[in-house]
Amino acid sequence: MNWFSRSNHSFQFSLFSVNHIAALSIFVLVAAVIFLNRKKLNDQKWRRIEIGTAFSLILIEGMNHVWMYINGVWSFGRSLPLELCNIALILCIFLLMTRRKIFFELMFFIAVLGATQAIITPALTYDFPHFRYFRFFYEHIMVVWAALYFTWVKGYYPSFRSLRKLLIFINLLLPIIFFVNNQADGNYWFLRHKPESPSLFDLLGPYPWYIFTLESVLIALSSITWFLLRKRGTNGERSQLNIDLAKQEE
Repeated sequence: MNWFSRSNHSFQFSLFSVNHIAALSIFVLVAAVIFLNRKKLNDQKWRRIEIGTAFSLILIEGMNHVWMYINGVWSFGRSLPLELCNIALILCIFLLMTRRKIFFELMFFIAVLGATQAIITPALTYDFPHFRYFRFFYEHIMVVWAALYFTWVKGYYPSFRSLRKLLIFINLLLPIIFFVNNQADGNYWFLRHKPESPSLFDLLGPYPWYIFTLESVLIALSSITWFLLRKRGTNGERSQLNIDLAKQEE
């Protein structure tokens, strides 16, 4: 059971190691397969796969909390599903279960920008074949794949309105995260202090100004992402997609 224990002497993760490159390769390969087969995948028979994927994400995240609890590392200040990638995971599960576009709009930019960055530079201690290795890459990669799947296959293209909804959503969550951090002595979203190790936060100014700088970076990168995806389709295609999505939401 070493693969599920806290002992990490045999499972030290190394950035851009063979196991990391393997995960990155699978991530890119499957994303390419989704894009190349986007018309074939738009079939009702894939609905069971969507539901099954949602339940698999619930299962592996539940196992993650079990792992933290039995190994004595679960705490209110570190283990609540309040980080942005955790929130993207929850939104992904709801999207897969319901196909509601609102969940896609709130998840898309967090997935494409946040989860992808986490996959490339993971904050991970445990290497293959430890449970935490599989859990980290499975959850983060699946969130991005789901975003790409609903974009390329289902036509849920993000709009500028999607970006506004995301910013409103994040800013509504901010006071809640501040409150939890204060009550649980946590540092969710790094709202109390920067990471102890060197990171991008070091370029964003001192506390608390880096919080506002970070939101500006989010707006800029999300706007670029929206603009690039917006140009992929013709106006006619996007108009038809909007009609189809409006019918779905009704």
